[in-house]
Amino acid sequence: MLGPGQTINVLVTTDQPIGKYSMAMGAYMSAKGVQFQNISAIAYFQYLGAVPSSIALPAQLPSFNDNLAVKTVMDGLRSLNPVNVPKEIDTNLFYTIGLNVQKCRSKTPKNNCQATNNGVMAASMNNISFIKPNISLLEAYYKKINGYYTEDFPDVPLKFYDFVNGAPNNIPNDTQALNGTRTKVLEYGTRVQLILQDTGIVSTENHPIHLHGYSFYVVGYGTGNYDPQTADFNLVDPPYMNTIGVPVGGWAAIRFVADNPGVWFMHCHLEIHLSWGLSMVFIVKNGHGELETLPHPPADLPQC
Repeated sequence: MLGPGQTINVLVTTDQPIGKYSMAMGAYMSAKGVQFQNISAIAYFQYLGAVPSSIALPAQLPSFNDNLAVKTVMDGLRSLNPVNVPKEIDTNLFYTIGLNVQKCRSKTPKNNCQATNNGVMAASMNNISFIKPNISLLEAYYKKINGYYTEDFPDVPLKFYDFVNGAPNNIPNDTQALNGTRTKVLEYGTRVQLILQDTGIVSTENHPIHLHGYSFYVVGYGTGNYDPQTADFNLVDPPYMNTIGVPVGGWAAIRFVADNPGVWFMHCHLEIHLSWGLSMVFIVKNGHGELETLPHPPADLPQC
């Protein structure tokens, strides 16, 4: 199970009879009612000595919306050996992710407002839709240029409700997203636990969330709303990743140590969701000494 831009190392033992074996890849689509290209890609794994005319049996693929197959793959992912997962946590974060419908403010609503209730599509984290600034946030942070971002991205959602099953864009759960270029500031060396919670505001969906500048341990995941009393974590040999497909209608828990100073984008790797604002930014402050400090920009850095 690979999200867009995600990589996994796979170890294959070639112990089968000499021949040609097919490998196939199919689309996974967890959202409902969305058009996509359900076309398989096929390649061949051919042993030396196999005749070119060897017949390869077709690889059996699950159906395009088989959530159980995705969970089965995730259940099997482990690090090769026990790893040094942060056990003590300094900062606990809880971020909801998903789609929104905003009020239409276009002068040509028939062309631009085709979403539910004649709205426009948006996406958000903690119900805040990210607005891209017109200069580099890293440059603004490094040069202390004010006015392009704020440091008030919330640690938890502004409102709590039944995220998966009861979140329409209307009262009492008015989930029309706020807009802003908000960042979360972390001290150097902070041990972070982040819960990523899928929402059903428009539709539940598997969202591949990617964090720049870091890999992280995926210590747990599940379906429904996250419940710390029942969540089952693997703190021995969890997989080490930089992109996690948050389960459709569920949640994923990641842990990392903020030891790479700078300005780091976290976003959904589905490009349309990214363009709609499903992203946020971490600022990791400098530690002590040269190796814990954001380096100077190069002398030939192109100017914005």
